[in-house]
Amino acid sequence: MNNTPSSSPTDPSDHAISKQLARFLSFCVRRGARSLTGARSLWVGCQPEQKQRIYFANHNSHIDFILLWSSLPKEIRQKTRPVAASDYWLKDGFRRFLIQDTFSGITIVRNAAGSADPLAAIKEALDQGDSIIFFPEGTRNLSDDTELLDFKSGLYHLSLQYPHVEFVPVWISNLKRVMPKGVLMPLPLLSTVIFGEPLPHNSDWNKAEFLSFAKQRLLDLKGHELK
Repeated sequence: MNNTPSSSPTDPSDHAISKQLARFLSFCVRRGARSLTGARSLWVGCQPEQKQRIYFANHNSHIDFILLWSSLPKEIRQKTRPVAASDYWLKDGFRRFLIQDTFSGITIVRNAAGSADPLAAIKEALDQGDSIIFFPEGTRNLSDDTELLDFKSGLYHLSLQYPHVEFVPVWISNLKRVMPKGVLMPLPLLSTVIFGEPLPHNSDWNKAEFLSFAKQRLLDLKGHELK
């Protein structure tokens, strides 16, 4: 009879190993993404400060949030959580580990039916004082003819409930070419992550006005790509 004690799923040593692996993967993914894309960060409308923020960005590839997240200083990155689609990131164990353990991401169900609040997990993170990375288009923009898809209403509803949080537009350039659809590894092209000025708070805006303004402020950042 084998009396050797076996590890259980809740063994503290397993948890410690998992955390070490998550930190190692975080380092490798950050360095790899920035090296392959030659990414540079431009803070043109604000500075990297420890304020609670919603960084809302254009969405062209699955590595968008990785590049944006990697562009933040460590002390800010530790309090910033990306929002990601559960249908992609929970598809297998490795992706699940990456989004949940490595990036502390928030997974949401796209186009969810029923009465459940699709923003509930995001609101919980904001209530805890975290910042988030949010893609208001709701899905990747794979069109070569459209710079930005129409924004979903989520950004507007968050602005109503969290007026004290800064909403910072972030334009990510070149990622449609760095990580085209169907490619498993990024192509070595230069990319730029451009952080703009936080949106002013205006309680008089209706949904259409707010989303139109936010979309235009994001598009305005394209002019800084070659500077």
